[in-house]
Amino acid sequence: MNVPFLDLAAQQAEVAEEILPVWRRQLETAGFIGGAEVEAFEREYADYIGVRHVVGVSNGTDALELAYRAAGVRAGDEVIMPANTFIATAEAASRIGAVPVFVDVDDEHLLIDPDAVEAAITPRTRVIVPVHLFGQTAEVERIAPIAERHGLVIVEDAAQSQGATSRQGRAGSLARIAATSFYPGKNLGAAGDAGAVMTDDADAAALIRTLAAHGSAVKYVHDHIGMNARLDAVQATVLRAKLRRLDGWNAARREAAARYADLLGDIEGVRPPSVRPGNEDVWHLYVVRVEDRDRVMAELAAAGIGVGIHYPTVVPLTQAYAGLGHRAGQFPVAEAAAARILSLPMFPHLRPDQQEAVAAALRAAVA
Repeated sequence: MNVPFLDLAAQQAEVAEEILPVWRRQLETAGFIGGAEVEAFEREYADYIGVRHVVGVSNGTDALELAYRAAGVRAGDEVIMPANTFIATAEAASRIGAVPVFVDVDDEHLLIDPDAVEAAITPRTRVIVPVHLFGQTAEVERIAPIAERHGLVIVEDAAQSQGATSRQGRAGSLARIAATSFYPGKNLGAAGDAGAVMTDDADAAALIRTLAAHGSAVKYVHDHIGMNARLDAVQATVLRAKLRRLDGWNAARREAAARYADLLGDIEGVRPPSVRPGNEDVWHLYVVRVEDRDRVMAELAAAGIGVGIHYPTVVPLTQAYAGLGHRAGQFPVAEAAAARILSLPMFPHLRPDQQEAVAAALRAAVA
């Protein structure tokens, strides 16, 4: 049996009848930028997350840059983040001229280590970025008092966690500012690129909205050097339809994760993921750890099982950040994980028989 890593077509099929008439009206009226659909999505997502303001933007990387800028990050400032994130977390800081400062993660959940965060703070630190990796929230409750002691701002990177919760609330509502991506493969994904910034701070929201529109709150009046990072109405239409299904889709992911736990629990040589106490994981990814990962991955692919790696190289050891002078061994937990992690198929429409095929192929590959 061939099992895809991700089945976006099934999600699109669920929403097609709902979105196509709206798209048709948009074509007829040429209402592509801003407008009622964008405003409605921003309100609905703000209500869902539990924040006062959501600003829809063009993609997750722009969302992070706008969030950093609203948090006061300037050229030369330092932004602390985990080593095992997608490069966009760092890239958005670099585009401002800020310096990404990478720290290690905990071995159990592969989330940013609060103790490492505190050790990395310097007089140049401006922002701490807990990344809610794989579908569960980082320990913002431990990082918050650290940030408060040092007068720093927390910016959540919530791109992999739409709908995830901790004891403190939903991902995206746990700090002053949060950024997310709605790339198609996310739990809440558009039909192209899209993103958002979330905050309770009205002034920050107004600044983000202005910066995302060429630094202009009034046409041809430019108060800042901004960027072109607006959410378009076509994507907002898709996001509204999918948001109404997000909780159901996340529940299906949790059911699939529970099945994986049963199917993989007795396979020697496979380390399944675990959920941090107090978290409700939305399982954006189901990441196991195995020895001889590349061989196992190749055997799964040969058996028709779609798999991925998130991520094969920690960001500070990529060529893009070679100029920072990091060396292998500086981030031992994240580096060890990068050599072993393997993302198995995970999506809301994943069937039990497909998961059984995944488990059988993995059992054979690690034997």
